[in-house]
Amino acid sequence: MNISNRSPVTGARGRTKQHVIRRGLPLLILASALTGCSDGHISFLDPQGPIARAQYEHFWFVIGMCMIVVLPVFIFTPIIAWRYRYHGKAVYRPSWAFSKIMDTLIWGVPFIVVAIMSYVLWQQTTKLDPYKPLDGPKKPLQVEVVGFDWKWLFIYPDQGIATLNRLVIPVDRPISFRLTSASVMQTFFIPALGSQMDVMNRMITRLHLKASHTGTFKGRNVQYNGKNFYKQQFDVDAVSAEAFDEFVQRVKQQGQPLGREAYTALSKRGTSEEVARALGLDGDTVRFSRVSSDLFSTIVNSPHADWAAPVARPPRAGPAATLENDSTHPGTTAPVQAIPLKHATRASSLPQSDHPHGETAQ
Repeated sequence: MNISNRSPVTGARGRTKQHVIRRGLPLLILASALTGCSDGHISFLDPQGPIARAQYEHFWFVIGMCMIVVLPVFIFTPIIAWRYRYHGKAVYRPSWAFSKIMDTLIWGVPFIVVAIMSYVLWQQTTKLDPYKPLDGPKKPLQVEVVGFDWKWLFIYPDQGIATLNRLVIPVDRPISFRLTSASVMQTFFIPALGSQMDVMNRMITRLHLKASHTGTFKGRNVQYNGKNFYKQQFDVDAVSAEAFDEFVQRVKQQGQPLGREAYTALSKRGTSEEVARALGLDGDTVRFSRVSSDLFSTIVNSPHADWAAPVARPPRAGPAATLENDSTHPGTTAPVQAIPLKHATRASSLPQSDHPHGETAQ
Protein backbone atom coordinates (compact mmCIF):
# COMPACT_ATOMS: atom_id res chain seq x y z
CA MET A 1 0.00 0.00 0.00
CA ASN A 2 1.32 3.42 -0.90
CA ILE A 3 1.90 5.58 2.17
CA SER A 4 0.82 8.66 0.26
CA ASN A 5 -2.67 7.17 -0.07
CA ARG A 6 -3.12 6.92 3.73
CA SER A 7 -6.21 8.70 5.00
CA PRO A 8 -5.62 12.32 6.09
CA VAL A 9 -7.89 11.68 9.08
CA THR A 10 -5.45 9.07 10.44
CA GLY A 11 -2.55 11.46 10.09
CA ALA A 12 -4.49 14.25 11.80
CA ARG A 13 -5.35 11.97 14.73
CA GLY A 14 -1.72 10.99 15.09
CA ARG A 15 -0.62 14.62 15.10
CA THR A 16 -3.34 15.50 17.62
CA LYS A 17 -2.23 12.68 19.93
CA GLN A 18 1.39 13.80 19.74
CA HIS A 19 0.30 17.38 20.40
CA VAL A 20 -1.66 16.35 23.51
CA ILE A 21 1.28 14.34 24.86
CA ARG A 22 3.75 17.13 24.13
CA ARG A 23 1.57 19.77 25.80
CA GLY A 24 0.09 17.67 28.58
CA LEU A 25 3.23 15.97 29.90
CA PRO A 26 4.87 19.17 31.23
CA LEU A 27 1.60 20.15 32.93
CA LEU A 28 1.34 16.71 34.53
CA ILE A 29 4.91 16.95 35.83
CA LEU A 30 4.25 20.46 37.18
CA ALA A 31 1.04 19.35 38.89
CA SER A 32 2.85 16.43 40.51
CA ALA A 33 5.60 18.73 41.76
CA LEU A 34 3.08 21.14 43.27
CA THR A 35 1.21 18.48 45.23
CA GLY A 36 3.68 18.93 48.09
CA CYS A 37 3.07 22.70 48.20
CA SER A 38 -0.43 22.70 49.69
CA ASP A 39 -1.29 24.43 52.94
CA GLY A 40 -1.84 21.04 54.58
CA HIS A 41 1.89 20.30 54.92
CA ILE A 42 1.38 16.62 54.13
CA SER A 43 5.03 15.61 53.70
CA PHE A 44 8.12 15.47 55.87
CA LEU A 45 9.86 17.15 52.92
CA ASP A 46 8.08 20.29 54.17
CA PRO A 47 9.17 20.05 57.84
CA GLN A 48 7.30 22.12 60.42
CA GLY A 49 9.07 20.92 63.56
CA PRO A 50 12.54 19.99 64.86
CA ILE A 51 12.00 16.23 64.53
CA ALA A 52 10.77 16.48 60.94
CA ARG A 53 13.61 18.91 60.16
CA ALA A 54 16.21 16.44 61.46
CA GLN A 55 14.61 13.61 59.45
CA TYR A 56 14.55 15.85 56.37
CA GLU A 57 18.28 16.61 56.68
CA HIS A 58 19.08 12.95 57.34
CA PHE A 59 17.09 11.92 54.27
CA TRP A 60 19.08 14.18 51.95
CA PHE A 61 22.34 13.14 53.62
CA VAL A 62 21.57 9.49 52.81
CA ILE A 63 20.63 10.42 49.23
CA GLY A 64 23.91 12.31 48.82
CA MET A 65 25.99 9.43 50.18
CA CYS A 66 24.22 6.94 47.92
CA MET A 67 24.96 9.14 44.91
CA ILE A 68 28.68 8.57 45.51
CA VAL A 69 28.09 4.94 44.57
CA VAL A 70 25.22 5.31 42.11
CA LEU A 71 26.34 8.23 39.93
CA PRO A 72 29.61 6.62 38.72
CA VAL A 73 27.58 3.64 37.49
CA PHE A 74 25.30 5.82 35.39
CA ILE A 75 28.16 7.99 34.14
CA PHE A 76 30.74 5.34 33.25
CA THR A 77 28.41 2.63 31.90
CA PRO A 78 27.66 4.47 28.61
CA ILE A 79 31.28 5.69 28.41
CA ILE A 80 32.66 2.14 28.70
CA ALA A 81 30.04 0.80 26.27
CA TRP A 82 31.05 3.42 23.71
CA ARG A 83 34.80 3.11 24.22
CA TYR A 84 34.86 -0.67 23.92
CA ARG A 85 32.27 -0.93 21.16
CA TYR A 86 32.84 -3.16 18.13
CA HIS A 87 35.42 -1.60 15.78
CA GLY A 88 36.40 0.89 18.50
CA LYS A 89 39.97 2.11 18.92
CA ALA A 90 40.41 1.07 22.58
CA VAL A 91 43.37 -1.13 23.44
CA TYR A 92 42.54 -4.83 23.23
CA ARG A 93 43.79 -6.66 26.36
CA PRO A 94 42.51 -10.25 26.38
CA SER A 95 44.85 -11.25 29.23
CA TRP A 96 43.84 -8.43 31.61
CA ALA A 97 42.77 -9.83 35.00
CA PHE A 98 43.50 -7.45 37.88
CA SER A 99 43.94 -3.75 38.63
CA LYS A 100 44.88 -2.63 42.12
CA ILE A 101 43.42 0.85 41.54
CA MET A 102 40.11 -0.46 40.19
CA ASP A 103 39.80 -3.05 42.95
CA THR A 104 40.43 -0.39 45.60
CA LEU A 105 37.80 1.93 44.11
CA ILE A 106 35.18 -0.78 43.56
CA TRP A 107 35.42 -2.19 47.09
CA GLY A 108 36.88 0.66 49.12
CA VAL A 109 34.49 3.48 48.24
CA PRO A 110 31.27 1.54 49.01
CA PHE A 111 32.82 0.28 52.26
CA ILE A 112 33.62 3.84 53.37
CA VAL A 113 30.14 5.03 52.37
CA VAL A 114 28.43 2.24 54.33
CA ALA A 115 30.67 2.86 57.37
CA ILE A 116 29.87 6.59 57.40
CA MET A 117 26.14 6.00 56.93
CA SER A 118 26.09 3.38 59.70
CA TYR A 119 27.75 5.75 62.17
CA VAL A 120 25.44 8.65 61.32
CA LEU A 121 22.38 6.38 61.41
CA TRP A 122 23.33 5.16 64.89
CA GLN A 123 23.68 8.75 66.08
CA GLN A 124 20.38 9.84 64.53
CA THR A 125 18.53 6.82 65.92
CA THR A 126 19.63 7.77 69.44
CA LYS A 127 19.01 11.47 68.93
CA LEU A 128 15.54 11.04 67.41
CA ASP A 129 14.28 8.38 69.83
CA PRO A 130 10.50 9.04 69.93
CA TYR A 131 10.41 8.14 73.63
CA LYS A 132 13.03 10.80 74.44
CA PRO A 133 11.52 14.07 75.75
CA LEU A 134 12.41 17.17 73.78
CA ASP A 135 14.63 19.78 75.38
CA GLY A 136 13.24 23.23 75.99
CA PRO A 137 12.34 25.75 78.68
CA LYS A 138 8.59 25.14 78.37
CA LYS A 139 6.74 22.37 80.16
CA PRO A 140 5.48 19.72 77.68
CA LEU A 141 1.79 19.65 76.90
CA GLN A 142 0.31 16.26 77.78
CA VAL A 143 -1.94 14.75 75.12
CA GLU A 144 -3.49 11.28 75.29
CA VAL A 145 -4.42 9.72 71.95
CA VAL A 146 -6.93 6.91 71.45
CA GLY A 147 -7.38 5.29 68.06
CA PHE A 148 -10.89 4.09 67.22
CA ASP A 149 -12.31 2.71 63.98
CA TRP A 150 -12.03 5.16 62.06
CA LYS A 151 -11.29 8.24 64.09
CA TRP A 152 -8.86 9.69 66.62
CA LEU A 153 -9.76 10.95 70.09
CA PHE A 154 -7.38 13.53 71.59
CA ILE A 155 -7.60 13.93 75.37
CA TYR A 156 -6.02 16.88 77.18
CA PRO A 157 -5.87 15.49 80.74
CA ASP A 158 -4.54 18.66 82.38
CA GLN A 159 -7.23 20.78 80.73
CA GLY A 160 -10.08 18.28 81.18
CA ILE A 161 -11.20 18.44 77.53
CA ALA A 162 -11.06 16.24 74.43
CA THR A 163 -11.52 16.64 70.68
CA LEU A 164 -12.30 14.26 67.86
CA ASN A 165 -10.15 14.31 64.71
CA ARG A 166 -8.74 17.73 65.53
CA LEU A 167 -5.51 18.27 67.46
CA VAL A 168 -4.74 21.82 68.61
CA ILE A 169 -1.24 22.44 69.98
CA PRO A 170 0.71 25.54 71.00
CA VAL A 171 3.66 26.40 68.78
CA ASP A 172 7.23 26.09 70.15
CA ARG A 173 6.05 23.93 73.07
CA PRO A 174 6.97 20.23 73.33
CA ILE A 175 4.05 17.82 73.05
CA SER A 176 4.20 14.58 75.03
CA PHE A 177 1.86 11.95 73.57
CA ARG A 178 0.61 8.79 75.24
CA LEU A 179 -1.08 6.58 72.67
CA THR A 180 -3.28 3.51 72.66
CA SER A 181 -5.91 1.84 70.50
CA ALA A 182 -9.46 0.95 71.45
CA SER A 183 -9.51 -1.38 68.47
CA VAL A 184 -6.91 -3.11 66.31
CA MET A 185 -3.34 -1.94 65.76
CA GLN A 186 -3.07 1.48 64.09
CA THR A 187 -0.28 3.93 63.29
CA PHE A 188 -0.32 7.59 64.32
CA PHE A 189 1.54 9.87 61.91
CA ILE A 190 1.85 13.63 61.39
CA PRO A 191 4.29 13.85 58.44
CA ALA A 192 5.05 17.56 58.84
CA LEU A 193 6.11 17.02 62.47
CA GLY A 194 7.84 13.64 62.00
CA SER A 195 8.04 10.19 63.65
CA GLN A 196 5.10 7.85 63.17
CA MET A 197 4.18 5.60 66.09
CA ASP A 198 2.22 2.34 66.30
CA VAL A 199 -0.70 2.24 68.73
CA MET A 200 -1.97 -1.07 70.09
CA ASN A 201 -4.93 -2.27 72.09
CA ARG A 202 -4.30 -2.40 75.86
CA MET A 203 -0.77 -1.02 75.48
CA ILE A 204 0.71 2.47 75.71
CA THR A 205 3.30 3.90 73.36
CA ARG A 206 4.88 7.33 73.61
CA LEU A 207 5.86 10.06 71.20
CA HIS A 208 7.38 13.52 71.55
CA LEU A 209 6.92 16.19 68.89
CA LYS A 210 6.96 19.96 68.55
CA ALA A 211 5.71 22.46 65.98
CA SER A 212 8.08 25.29 65.08
CA HIS A 213 5.59 27.25 62.98
CA THR A 214 1.92 28.09 63.16
CA GLY A 215 -0.26 26.45 60.56
CA THR A 216 -2.52 23.51 59.80
CA PHE A 217 -0.98 20.11 59.18
CA LYS A 218 -2.44 16.77 58.21
CA GLY A 219 -2.28 13.64 60.33
CA ARG A 220 -3.45 10.14 59.51
CA ASN A 221 -3.50 6.46 60.29
CA VAL A 222 -1.10 4.63 57.96
CA GLN A 223 -1.92 1.12 59.21
CA TYR A 224 -4.78 -0.59 57.37
CA ASN A 225 -7.66 -1.29 59.76
CA GLY A 226 -10.75 -1.77 57.65
CA LYS A 227 -12.83 -0.40 54.81
CA ASN A 228 -12.77 3.24 55.99
CA PHE A 229 -9.06 3.25 56.77
CA TYR A 230 -8.46 6.00 54.22
CA LYS A 231 -10.89 8.30 56.06
CA GLN A 232 -9.03 8.13 59.36
CA GLN A 233 -7.34 11.50 59.01
CA PHE A 234 -7.23 14.53 61.27
CA ASP A 235 -6.17 18.18 61.30
CA VAL A 236 -3.37 19.53 63.46
CA ASP A 237 -3.60 23.24 64.25
CA ALA A 238 -0.39 24.78 65.61
CA VAL A 239 -1.37 28.08 67.21
CA SER A 240 0.09 30.68 69.56
CA ALA A 241 -0.05 30.15 73.32
CA GLU A 242 -2.80 32.76 73.63
CA ALA A 243 -4.87 31.12 70.90
CA PHE A 244 -4.44 27.73 72.58
CA ASP A 245 -5.72 29.10 75.90
CA GLU A 246 -8.73 30.56 74.07
CA PHE A 247 -9.34 27.19 72.41
CA VAL A 248 -9.33 25.42 75.79
CA GLN A 249 -11.79 27.90 77.28
CA ARG A 250 -14.05 27.66 74.22
CA VAL A 251 -14.18 23.87 74.42
CA LYS A 252 -14.93 24.00 78.16
CA GLN A 253 -17.85 26.34 77.49
CA GLN A 254 -19.22 24.89 74.24
CA GLY A 255 -18.20 21.23 74.37
CA GLN A 256 -20.49 18.50 75.60
CA PRO A 257 -19.62 16.10 78.40
CA LEU A 258 -17.88 12.89 77.36
CA GLY A 259 -20.34 10.66 79.12
CA ARG A 260 -22.30 7.51 78.42
CA GLU A 261 -24.02 8.44 75.19
CA ALA A 262 -20.89 10.05 73.73
CA TYR A 263 -18.61 7.12 74.50
CA THR A 264 -21.14 4.66 73.08
CA ALA A 265 -21.08 6.61 69.81
CA LEU A 266 -17.28 6.74 69.87
CA SER A 267 -16.87 3.02 70.43
CA LYS A 268 -18.93 2.10 67.37
CA ARG A 269 -17.14 1.59 64.08
CA GLY A 270 -17.58 4.72 62.02
CA THR A 271 -16.13 8.07 61.02
CA SER A 272 -16.17 11.33 62.95
CA GLU A 273 -19.09 12.53 60.81
CA GLU A 274 -21.14 9.54 61.96
CA VAL A 275 -20.28 10.29 65.59
CA ALA A 276 -21.36 13.90 65.12
CA ARG A 277 -24.69 12.81 63.63
CA ALA A 278 -25.25 10.33 66.46
CA LEU A 279 -24.75 13.16 68.96
CA GLY A 280 -26.99 15.55 67.04
CA LEU A 281 -24.16 17.85 65.93
CA ASP A 282 -23.68 19.57 62.60
CA GLY A 283 -20.60 18.82 60.49
CA ASP A 284 -17.79 16.71 61.90
CA THR A 285 -16.55 19.00 64.71
CA VAL A 286 -16.91 17.14 68.00
CA ARG A 287 -15.56 18.64 71.21
CA PHE A 288 -15.92 17.30 74.73
CA SER A 289 -15.77 19.06 78.08
CA ARG A 290 -15.69 17.59 81.58
CA VAL A 291 -13.57 14.61 80.53
CA SER A 292 -12.58 12.21 83.29
CA SER A 293 -8.88 12.37 84.14
CA ASP A 294 -8.64 8.56 84.18
CA LEU A 295 -10.48 7.95 80.89
CA PHE A 296 -7.30 7.00 79.05
CA SER A 297 -6.26 4.48 81.71
CA THR A 298 -9.79 3.08 81.76
CA ILE A 299 -9.66 2.43 78.02
CA VAL A 300 -6.22 0.82 78.25
CA ASN A 301 -7.20 -1.41 81.17
CA SER A 302 -10.46 -2.56 79.62
CA PRO A 303 -10.20 -6.20 78.44
CA HIS A 304 -12.92 -5.64 75.85
CA ALA A 305 -11.61 -5.25 72.31
CA ASP A 306 -13.67 -3.95 69.40
CA TRP A 307 -12.44 -6.74 67.13
CA ALA A 308 -13.88 -9.57 69.25
CA ALA A 309 -17.33 -11.12 69.08
CA PRO A 310 -19.90 -9.37 71.33
CA VAL A 311 -21.46 -11.28 74.20
CA ALA A 312 -23.60 -10.24 77.14
CA ARG A 313 -21.85 -10.01 80.48
CA PRO A 314 -22.99 -8.73 83.85
CA PRO A 315 -21.63 -5.32 84.81
CA ARG A 316 -18.33 -5.53 86.67
CA ALA A 317 -16.99 -3.30 89.37
CA GLY A 318 -14.23 -0.85 88.66
CA PRO A 319 -13.72 2.35 86.72
CA ALA A 320 -14.46 0.71 83.36
CA ALA A 321 -18.00 -0.16 84.43
CA THR A 322 -19.07 3.46 83.95
CA LEU A 323 -18.32 3.23 80.25
CA GLU A 324 -19.41 -0.35 79.63
CA ASN A 325 -22.92 0.17 81.03
CA ASP A 326 -23.60 3.49 79.33
CA SER A 327 -26.42 2.41 77.03
CA THR A 328 -28.18 -0.02 79.36
CA HIS A 329 -31.70 0.29 80.72
CA PRO A 330 -32.83 -0.78 84.19
CA GLY A 331 -32.80 -4.52 84.56
CA THR A 332 -30.52 -5.17 81.59
CA THR A 333 -26.83 -5.72 81.13
CA ALA A 334 -24.60 -4.00 78.61
CA PRO A 335 -23.47 -5.90 75.51
CA VAL A 336 -19.71 -5.71 75.71
CA GLN A 337 -16.93 -7.34 73.78
CA ALA A 338 -15.48 -10.76 74.50
CA ILE A 339 -11.84 -11.44 73.75
CA PRO A 340 -9.75 -14.56 73.25
CA LEU A 341 -8.56 -16.24 76.43
CA LYS A 342 -4.93 -15.34 75.79
CA HIS A 343 -5.91 -11.65 75.92
CA ALA A 344 -8.26 -11.90 78.88
CA THR A 345 -5.78 -10.83 81.58
CA ARG A 346 -6.27 -7.27 82.78
CA ALA A 347 -3.54 -4.93 81.63
CA SER A 348 -2.79 -3.91 85.20
CA SER A 349 -1.83 -7.50 86.02
CA LEU A 350 0.57 -7.85 83.10
CA PRO A 351 4.31 -7.23 83.53
CA GLN A 352 5.57 -3.83 82.45
CA SER A 353 6.84 -3.72 78.88
CA ASP A 354 9.94 -1.67 78.14
CA HIS A 355 10.49 0.67 75.22
CA PRO A 356 10.20 0.31 72.28
CA HIS A 357 7.40 -2.26 72.57
CA GLY A 358 5.12 -0.06 74.64
CA GLU A 359 3.91 -0.31 78.22
CA THR A 360 0.77 -1.21 80.09
CA ALA A 361 -1.28 1.18 82.16
CA GLN A 362 -1.27 0.96 85.91
